[in-house]
Amino acid sequence: MGHDTEDDRDGQPARCERLPRLGDAERAVLSAQVPAPATGGRALVVGGAPDELPAWLVESGYTVDVVSRTGVDPAPAGHEPPAGVRWLPLDIEDDDLHALDGDGYDLVALHSATVLQDRTRVMHGLRRRLREGGAFVVITAVAAAVTPEGDRGTAPDDIGIAAPAAGWERVDRFGADTPGVLVLRGPRSLRAAAVEKGRPAPHALTGAYAVVTDPRGRILLGHSQPGMWELAGGKNAGAESFEEAAVRELAEETGLYADPSDAHLIAMVADHRDGLPRLTAVVRITAWSGTLQCREPDRFTRWEWHDPHTLAALGPIFAPSAHALDVVWPGVLPGLPPVHRYPHAGAAVAVPGEPAAAIRLRATLVDAIVAGGWVRTPAVEAAFRTVPRHRYAPEVPLETAYDDSLAVVTRRDDDGRALSSVSAAWLHADMLETARLAPGMRVLEIGSGGYKASLLAEIVGPAGSVVSLDIDPYVIRRARRFTAEAGYGRVRLVLGDGALGAPDHAPHTGFDAIFLTHNCWDLAPAWTAQLAEGGHLVVPLEVGGYTRAITFQRQGEVLVAQNFTVCGFVRDQGIGGRRTPTTQLLGGKAEVRFEDGEPTDTTGLDAALGTTPRLDTRTGVTVEDGEPFATLQLFLATTLEGFCRLSGHRVADDPDIAHLDLPKGADAAAITQGSSLAYLTHVRTREATGTAKAEWEFVVHAFGSRARALSDLLADRMRTWDRDVRPGPGPSLTAHPAATPDAELPPGHVVRKPLSRLVFDWSTHKH
Repeated sequence: MGHDTEDDRDGQPARCERLPRLGDAERAVLSAQVPAPATGGRALVVGGAPDELPAWLVESGYTVDVVSRTGVDPAPAGHEPPAGVRWLPLDIEDDDLHALDGDGYDLVALHSATVLQDRTRVMHGLRRRLREGGAFVVITAVAAAVTPEGDRGTAPDDIGIAAPAAGWERVDRFGADTPGVLVLRGPRSLRAAAVEKGRPAPHALTGAYAVVTDPRGRILLGHSQPGMWELAGGKNAGAESFEEAAVRELAEETGLYADPSDAHLIAMVADHRDGLPRLTAVVRITAWSGTLQCREPDRFTRWEWHDPHTLAALGPIFAPSAHALDVVWPGVLPGLPPVHRYPHAGAAVAVPGEPAAAIRLRATLVDAIVAGGWVRTPAVEAAFRTVPRHRYAPEVPLETAYDDSLAVVTRRDDDGRALSSVSAAWLHADMLETARLAPGMRVLEIGSGGYKASLLAEIVGPAGSVVSLDIDPYVIRRARRFTAEAGYGRVRLVLGDGALGAPDHAPHTGFDAIFLTHNCWDLAPAWTAQLAEGGHLVVPLEVGGYTRAITFQRQGEVLVAQNFTVCGFVRDQGIGGRRTPTTQLLGGKAEVRFEDGEPTDTTGLDAALGTTPRLDTRTGVTVEDGEPFATLQLFLATTLEGFCRLSGHRVADDPDIAHLDLPKGADAAAITQGSSLAYLTHVRTREATGTAKAEWEFVVHAFGSRARALSDLLADRMRTWDRDVRPGPGPSLTAHPAATPDAELPPGHVVRKPLSRLVFDWSTHKH
């Protein structure tokens, strides 16, 4: 059996292991357990001799990528890879792994896991690249082969076998003497759980835990002898402070050293265990030095660095450590038992560090939203290139955090409804651009999360100010931690109902811009009152059930719309929230919703849908795939009396509502009058062929005694939109206080809400 040695890198000590060679027994196991797919397979080999296992896999029908554990080129000097093998000079532990095959692998082979510093994290990352039905193979030496005689206590069997095997549906082990071969299938998600040890001794009831991250933003945890993960820390000694205790314990347990001035008490956590009260100090370490070691092998088997989004899949975590992690990264460990947290005043300390992949993915995201036209000014572009979006969504992988089209939900209610999220980057960009921000401005954000507030802080600069407000204490706690960690502690986070604005923090001349990051159904007077003359209010406003991010400019007591963007946000939770009036039909399998105005009398409508024939009217109005028609929804909602929206049960092919022919997963614009209903659907009129896109025609369906009249009205309004509105940019819109007399409102269609009057004028855009 040969030897392989790692040199000192990144402060890690040199390590030496006897790496198992690939013998006949191992080849027989691999042939039987992981044969290549009939159409050819793709394999990734990590570590080991660069040509031994890969060459055999090529003979077996795979094409192979080979990476090292140290970042050096795996190719021997002067050698070229054999046919079917690609050598990639990547450090599997520390490099950005985007060069790996983006389509994934049928087989991932890890040649000796024990020499990896962070094998838990590496295994988690690699198994995400495994194709469905693929296998993960670990070829590793067992303790007898790794450890010199007389030193068995430092390398238990767990380091080679048990740790890689966690988190798989099926684990098959072959070979128990020298090489051990694990074949792992069916990756499953582990759930982190806060667990306890034995009953704590009285002197251990007050302690401090050191929360440490490396230059790549990864979190240090030790795997303890009882089989759980823990932060470095322990009880206070003598009269030392919590900061001093955390620094001392860090050095004693891990060999990492920090100055007490770089240790910051950010919160106290109070809970109880076996009837005894327990007080835990959470100490954030912002700088450290030294070489990571396992200095207390009687307590810990190893120390590893972990990505934040993987914490929820680690399995058992010592309860005080779990709560300390939740203090710094709220949300990464869902389902923790309740405790009392007491944030420490003045704890807004910035902690640097991010992986190379985050830098690359952030650049890709910004390039995409610039190319899409959402970013249009250097200041907004610079903000997006600077603010680390992933630090505001630590519970998801980097690829998810930096997907330019995705919103990341960060809080849900008991029914799974989203309560808070990091909105899609393109939408953030559009809202920022339309507000015409400049350095020195004073801005209010209603609906917090931290990310957008940090973008705002970048744009308005140190001379400006940003107040971010939310009704949910959890969201504010989370935003305070993340803005502090990312270096935007100057953002002021405020708990309150957004419908009231932030009167205690508003400049005497008003905010230069106010942003809402939740859907609202009406315009609260406080927003206009706290907005400077000429300032901009950017609000996701619901009209007829359709949401548009509308940028208003204040002109006296009137808000004048300047921009409309189709969007969707979480709903308002405060006093401005509203329950939409609905009427259930066909035994609850369909319903009509009256989003604005008073619900019409629907007596007899249920019977009409169940007994009268359906009248179909072709409108002649068509759209191609990808062609926008956002003005159509607003036009119908604001110009038709009795406008509502019809939706059906989400179960496909339900015979009780099949005759409605509603689009699955969506609802339809509709109008009602007594026992009659007409609504809008569409049919395909042309398939996509070559350069021609698929085409759809709008069709009106109607039921009831007045089906013909309602159908003609809706079809005529569709044709009016197609002729007069569609070619233009949309309506002019002004928002007025609710007390404004009708005679003082400008011409147009008025949408009456309790706090405002919205006047849509479509006539200015006729052609």
